[in-house]
Amino acid sequence: MINFLIKGLLRDRSRSLFPVIIITITVTIVIFALGFMNGAMNGMFLDTAVIISGHEKVVTRAYKEESQMLPNDLALLDVDQIIAELNQEYQNYFWSPRITFGGLLDVPDENGDTKNQGPIIAFGIDLFSNNSRQAELWELERRLIQGRLPVHLDEALISTKLAKKLDLSIGDKATFIGSTMHNAFTTYNFNIVGTFNLMKGQADRQMMIIDISGARKALDMENAASEIFGFAHSLFYIDHNAVTVRSKYNTSNSDTTDIFSPVMMALRDSNQMGTIVDFSKAAMAVIGGIFLVIVMVVLWNMGLMNGLRRYGEIGLRLAMGESKGEVYRSMVYEAILIGLTGTIIGTGLGLSLTYYVQENGIDYSEVVEKMSASNMVMPNIFYAQITPDLYYIGFIPGLIATVLGTMLAGLAIYRREMAQLFKELES
Repeated sequence: MINFLIKGLLRDRSRSLFPVIIITITVTIVIFALGFMNGAMNGMFLDTAVIISGHEKVVTRAYKEESQMLPNDLALLDVDQIIAELNQEYQNYFWSPRITFGGLLDVPDENGDTKNQGPIIAFGIDLFSNNSRQAELWELERRLIQGRLPVHLDEALISTKLAKKLDLSIGDKATFIGSTMHNAFTTYNFNIVGTFNLMKGQADRQMMIIDISGARKALDMENAASEIFGFAHSLFYIDHNAVTVRSKYNTSNSDTTDIFSPVMMALRDSNQMGTIVDFSKAAMAVIGGIFLVIVMVVLWNMGLMNGLRRYGEIGLRLAMGESKGEVYRSMVYEAILIGLTGTIIGTGLGLSLTYYVQENGIDYSEVVEKMSASNMVMPNIFYAQITPDLYYIGFIPGLIATVLGTMLAGLAIYRREMAQLFKELES
């Protein structure tokens, strides 16, 4: 039966080629559109998570209340033990300490006098551990403009914006001026070994990145950290998973009567990110749903019209002795074959296009640089994301809608009396 249908479709390409092309194009667009929306939204969530919130973040209760002030006198202690417990209890996430601190960066001239001076926001992250994924998360190798990554605790990366502002070059020394964890005055010399551009709007305009060992040395924070960041291994933020982990941890570990007790926050708990997360989920569901409905209607109509335009062929087959049931079944089988062919090709093309944009992205630098987003970090380049649902979601419009349209057209033929049908076919 299948061989007969295939041979028939190959002989009469006019009734198969056009529907296959339409289905292929439509499914390709569906796959790419959904992949790009997923990727763009998760990209914004991930960028915000990397710089501000993590998918999960553990801090002390006191630090949480004063986090805008970067109060490292309220930091977490015994961090290694806390991270070991987190790794054991929540294995779907990986955890890493961070020290976030502010101060002044003093740039001396050849005589040792101050040449330039400006405020900085510095991030002490785990760059040296063998199993650390911080360099990957920050995309430091990709975003490095000049120089190299730090290999010693007194080496630092600075943003190109900060380097330009302070007239700093690779190989220069700069002195950090600030306060320790114990609120004592401190100075610490860093060697500038690289410059970077994170491509995230204005987020890195005053940014310095060092290994956490350097931050601990400069701020007298041995085995302490401002925050412990947690990320899903896939780097894909799933809100209900994050909320579940946060709730479980706080129930077991957080003491509301102790201001230094650790408390976990999900990404949605950072500033007004909860509103943004909820809105994005609703918007994606609505947009994706409307898009799928429109596509299904188009392919439904294509299947319907493809069936109706074959009245002449159907009349000939009936005149040669085929039953209406046989004609109807053959139309449905052809629609399934055409729908499967177009869907499989379209899914392959859609995944290929999505993968390309996932790897290379689409540059929106000019737009992002003009935008101001206080609660969400906006990337300059948006990437698509291949998710498991993209492998099968194309079958909904590509196969189901096409077959249903054909079935509806065939049903109009099947239900008519033979005499009436011949009369309609002759006209």
